[in-house]
Amino acid sequence: MTSEDRLRLGVIGIGNMGSGHLKNVADGRCPSVEITAVCDIRPERFEIAEKLHPQAAQFTDTIELMDSGLADAVLIAAPHYLHPVYAKEAFQRGLHVLTEKPAGVTTAAVREMNEAAKASGKKFAIMFNQRTNPLFIRAHDIIQAGELGELKRFVWIVTNWYRTQAYYDSGSWRATWTGEGGGVLLNQAPHNLDLWQWMFGVPDRVQAVVGFGKYHHINVDDDATIIGEYENGAVATFITTTGECPGTNRLEISGDRGKIVLENGLLKWWKLKKPEREVCFTAKEGFYAGETEYEEFSAEEPDGHPILLEDFARAVLEDREPQVPGYEGIKALSISNAAYLSAWTGEAVAPGTQEARFEALLEEHRQAEKALKKETEASWKDSGEQKAKAASPEDLDALMKRWQVRW
Repeated sequence: MTSEDRLRLGVIGIGNMGSGHLKNVADGRCPSVEITAVCDIRPERFEIAEKLHPQAAQFTDTIELMDSGLADAVLIAAPHYLHPVYAKEAFQRGLHVLTEKPAGVTTAAVREMNEAAKASGKKFAIMFNQRTNPLFIRAHDIIQAGELGELKRFVWIVTNWYRTQAYYDSGSWRATWTGEGGGVLLNQAPHNLDLWQWMFGVPDRVQAVVGFGKYHHINVDDDATIIGEYENGAVATFITTTGECPGTNRLEISGDRGKIVLENGLLKWWKLKKPEREVCFTAKEGFYAGETEYEEFSAEEPDGHPILLEDFARAVLEDREPQVPGYEGIKALSISNAAYLSAWTGEAVAPGTQEARFEALLEEHRQAEKALKKETEASWKDSGEQKAKAASPEDLDALMKRWQVRW
């Protein structure tokens, strides 16, 4: 493949995730991508870029990279608050954008990013890599085809995000309102929240019980239970934490025509021969549960990061929509924003509403955090000796495996 057949990509942020993407390209896993520029405010992080892509220009200023003419697209792997900021700057300069998750910290900021993307006409994608998992794809397709019938219940217990205090102490930006903008709901669980809405839809309202520093010495959430309600009466329950060990990863979705369960790398599907509502009101027996057929589905999990990066490049080169459009990032974020607001106020909240109220309360938490002298302002500039070291290619292999589904 010639350079004319590849997308010239600038990578903004070469910490853990950005470096992982650099390695995937260097390993030939994204043949349509050419890394032409990298940017980070910490020059010591250029070491890994020099090893993997010595030809790439180096920048410590994001705007200088965008104005350099060296890239046709950017991959944004910067701190969460900066995802919409950098994306809007890129779209204004006619660049295509692939952003890491989450889409941002507030839906108001992400809504502006989406509007800028639409106005630019450029390709826009988000790195929700778990959408490439065949089990989740199969579950999504079963539901969208109506094979579960009228949806009733969604229950996801995903508590195998366990983290120690050492993890949270590894960077002053980590698990702070000022640095990351949240905890488990904004750092670990965005993929799961995205899959929730992708398969089952965004709920009409949510009520949440959230533990802030429940299991760790942090200000943000490390435990959350969200109840989502839908107009048709369906209910979703989402439970996640970084404070339980050993953890669980079990997803169960039921409908009028049966249920599916995803656990231990297996999708189990019970199919009712007759709809439950029909069985309920026609059966003569009081304890008759209907006849079912059973099916199992298993598949090896792919590494979704290079798949989506390559897809993004091909979407630009072929002038088509990417597999995971960036516009959809606001949906998962609307659930977590609503959950925080519900926890802070004790009220049920409709996702995507009360944006100004959420931003005001978030700012109160940011200011309270600063008052406690947690040293979180501009925290990505001083995230500790451990994070300052440039990762080795071997470190990156181990890192990327962390983001596979762990049953």
